[in-house]
Amino acid sequence: MKRALALLLSMAMTTGVFSAAQDTSGGAKKTAKKTTTSTNAKLDQMQKALETQQQQIQALQQQLQSRDQAMQQMQQKIDQSVAGSPALAQAQSKADAAAAQASQASADVTALKADMGDIKQNATNTALSLQETQKSLNESPLAIKYKGITITPGGFLAAETVWRQKGTASDVNTPFNSVPLPGATQSRMDEFFASGRQSRISLLGEGKVGTVKMSGYFESDFLSAGVTSNNNQSNSYTLRQRQVWGQAAWDSGWTITGGQMWSLLTETKKGMDNRTEALPMTIDPQYTVGFSWNRQYAFRVTKKLTPKLWLGGAVEESQETLTAHGNNNNFVIGAAGTPGGLYNPAATYSYNPSPDFVLKAAWEPGIGHYEVFGIITELRDRVFPCATAATTGTCDGVTGPSAAGAFNNSATGTGLGANARVTVHKQFDFGLHFLGGNGIGRYGTAGLPDVTVRNDGILSLIRSYQALGTIEAHLPKIDIYMNGGGEYAGHSWDLSAPGKGVGYGSPYFKNSGCYIETPPGTPTSGQFPTSSNGFLPGSLGSCTGDTRNVLEGTLGFWVKLYAGPKGRLQFGPQYSYVTRNTWAGVGGEPHAVENMFFTSFRYYLP
Repeated sequence: MKRALALLLSMAMTTGVFSAAQDTSGGAKKTAKKTTTSTNAKLDQMQKALETQQQQIQALQQQLQSRDQAMQQMQQKIDQSVAGSPALAQAQSKADAAAAQASQASADVTALKADMGDIKQNATNTALSLQETQKSLNESPLAIKYKGITITPGGFLAAETVWRQKGTASDVNTPFNSVPLPGATQSRMDEFFASGRQSRISLLGEGKVGTVKMSGYFESDFLSAGVTSNNNQSNSYTLRQRQVWGQAAWDSGWTITGGQMWSLLTETKKGMDNRTEALPMTIDPQYTVGFSWNRQYAFRVTKKLTPKLWLGGAVEESQETLTAHGNNNNFVIGAAGTPGGLYNPAATYSYNPSPDFVLKAAWEPGIGHYEVFGIITELRDRVFPCATAATTGTCDGVTGPSAAGAFNNSATGTGLGANARVTVHKQFDFGLHFLGGNGIGRYGTAGLPDVTVRNDGILSLIRSYQALGTIEAHLPKIDIYMNGGGEYAGHSWDLSAPGKGVGYGSPYFKNSGCYIETPPGTPTSGQFPTSSNGFLPGSLGSCTGDTRNVLEGTLGFWVKLYAGPKGRLQFGPQYSYVTRNTWAGVGGEPHAVENMFFTSFRYYLP
């Protein structure tokens, strides 16, 4: 009877363990928190059951010991008076039966002890299995394990709108240096566009080999256009490359990164780590005026010197942005893209003599994050001094215009900058940024030029200043941001003849037509669109309008409708005020004002 009870108890305990294991297997699909709670509860129940059984075993052992002592005393009495009495014989028989029962009970206790040992071992194995499952869930609950690496998908899906007081014929991405001047037809027509093209897809892969953490990152959106892209029916736009890079990071603090990424001069929030860039919180994917950045090829090496100090350097893709007026056709800086070389034939590419070089130091003393950095860029053109020779004249021994005496001319651009970001009460971020130098305008959001050209074809670098201040409040249900920034492009010019300026921002350039609207243009061969009127606003006459500075103030907020293990859902509006001021010329110093209102509704992957 007791053995049967022991076996039933063993089966019940085993069934409980098996049930706990099944619950664990199912719980792996739930969150790590729920799995941990269920596991602890079941382990507590098993522990209590084991303690109860141990107490029962001890009580049974005591009963057996008392019975053995009684039996021994009875046996002694029987042996002393074994005179053949029937009563005594009956007593002897009962004693033998009791002894047999005691022996069976002892065997049952031994079996029960063995069963309890098996139950303990099963419970231990189950607990270890549950701990391993919990550890795996805590390591990467939102990632995919594949051949020894962890793959984490990311990104967001966006539904966004923009309204502008003055038309720019652009999506949610604002061309700040093209805000229409007062006389332009576009300045008299507002515009509304709606778009999902800023929706973003990302994928992060990570793995560890010894002391080296290897990772790769891919990020893409749809803010690019192909030859068939339009807004007429199927608003199909092409997928574009934002970031694609690989990285090796040693435990010693060395990190090597290569591919397309944010420029090293872009501010980061943690050391010099990729994917911690301090980007403005704007809806506008062109961000905000005064923010210095580029996403381009780079090969970067950084070192964490101390827990608070980082040092890094990078070689990055170079490019020259040129703006010039009144210049002679006596120089070459690059060419239109070659389709066979996978470049855009509608864009121009400079012949770069070398990459750009960026050096940077970051410091986190305990309060705030601070950076200082410098950049060096080499610019070049080929000058043709005899290209403007008179038809009957002689230049370098050759009659008429020729390539005689052509030579390469180079100029070195440099810039210095600093970033500072301080967090107060873990909710308020205050940031300041500055970059100044010569020949570095393309690193600013407004896209002001790097260089212009003199009358003789020699390059002349344009001085640039970029500055931005940010305030951000991160509250439980809402994020609020305010940005104020500006970018400046200096003037650089000379004279080709008395009263005739050459270069950028010359006071001899005409601006009188910047206030006068002109009739629509007529499409010509090779111009897009080629066969329909109504889509070619008139060009301003006698209006050079070289930009001196662009200023922007931005206010917006993000309402977090949901943020949890299922992802993040948020909505936000943004207002921006932009002023574009030009260099004074003959007829005035025109400026343009743009008011913009954005909305965005986004779902972020968890």
